[in-house]
Amino acid sequence: MLESRKNTGSGDQAILAGLYAQDGHLSPDTRLDELESLVAAAGGRAVGRVIQKRGLSRGEDTAQRPVDPATYLGRGKIDEIQFELVQRDANLVVFDNELSPAQIREIEKRLGCRVIDRSELILDIFAARARTREAMLQVELAQLQYTAPRLRGMWSHLERQAGGGGGRSGGIGTRGPGEQQIEIDRRIVQKRISKLKHELEQVLRRRERQVTARNHRVWTIGLVGYTNAGKSTLLNTLTQAGTYAADQLFATLDTVSRRWSVRPGVDIPVSDTVGFVRDLPHHLVASFRSTLAEALHADLLIHVVDASHPDTLDQVSAVHGVLSGLGVDLERVVGALNKCDRPIDPTTMVELRSHFTDSVSISAQSGFGLDTLAELVVRRRNTDWVQLQVMIPHTDARFAALVHEYGEILREEWMDDGWHARISIPRPIQWQLAPYTTDS
Repeated sequence: MLESRKNTGSGDQAILAGLYAQDGHLSPDTRLDELESLVAAAGGRAVGRVIQKRGLSRGEDTAQRPVDPATYLGRGKIDEIQFELVQRDANLVVFDNELSPAQIREIEKRLGCRVIDRSELILDIFAARARTREAMLQVELAQLQYTAPRLRGMWSHLERQAGGGGGRSGGIGTRGPGEQQIEIDRRIVQKRISKLKHELEQVLRRRERQVTARNHRVWTIGLVGYTNAGKSTLLNTLTQAGTYAADQLFATLDTVSRRWSVRPGVDIPVSDTVGFVRDLPHHLVASFRSTLAEALHADLLIHVVDASHPDTLDQVSAVHGVLSGLGVDLERVVGALNKCDRPIDPTTMVELRSHFTDSVSISAQSGFGLDTLAELVVRRRNTDWVQLQVMIPHTDARFAALVHEYGEILREEWMDDGWHARISIPRPIQWQLAPYTTDS
């Protein structure tokens, strides 16, 4: 069995480290503030920071090149990390940059402690938070895809030989062509990756069929946004869902769907899902595609934004980048500028609104602005719905039931020949009522 190395956990004392462009848009301290929150979400505690800057434009690819190919940071900074480890009694180093397997091995050898990068930290948090079988499969796939090229540095037993090679080192019954244990483990990992991909492809196809079938009849909303922006709090306020909401990164991993009574007689399903972060590992995004399907296939996406956060504009750009990468049309996205009961720079609000075709200032906690959000939702929904005058005979009452379940009744009257009504329905089910339409 493969022996996975332990990442962060309760009691870990971490030194944060990173290499940044001198003229980077975000300051190193701002980026490390988020990394510190990620460490806390994983159960550890950041006790020190080591920053190296280089005078390269953030627009150049070379800005991400390491100072020293072997250790990413320069020798002096590695020595500084070593000093911080001793001074602060730390046992872990977390890099804000993505490191290669060889770099992790070399830095660990020089420092004598565990070293992980941002991607591995995020995967560790997801692994700890996964509760459903689907989420566990998704996290396991992402972890294996990340760790497969890092096997040599992540398992201690990989230098063993299976078979004797030249016949000298193996005992009786072990001599033969031989094969390094790392190759055996790689095949085990690749076989498991293939199996997980197959299982998740089936889950994705099934989920997309369900979502597509439902969306042909029901107009739906998906909540998206940066992690800890207040999506789960908004869902609870709108629907009294009682879902878990906490002031921590990645409090929600699994999609939760509830019905929101936007106005009397109009209930709309709303789905909350996992939040995004800057530089989200691409393996994780791909693995969680089935979970995201519920929200991404919605007719309207409400992008919940923490408008009070000092990096709110970068967070919006990060979320829109992920959505675009997943093929989402940003015209379907409206902004819910959350936490507007806190002090916010008016200039920031103007810039935030420029990122959306429609946006509303709200407070999910207090309920401020939610009536305006409901009006926006109804207005957007009405563009996807059509009003009809219908007469449905008593013998075809099942179609009247269809309208009651999926549409809105504006006016109705039961008469001898059947049900006469003015209705509003989703366009995808209009064809089912065509035989009973008396005007357009």
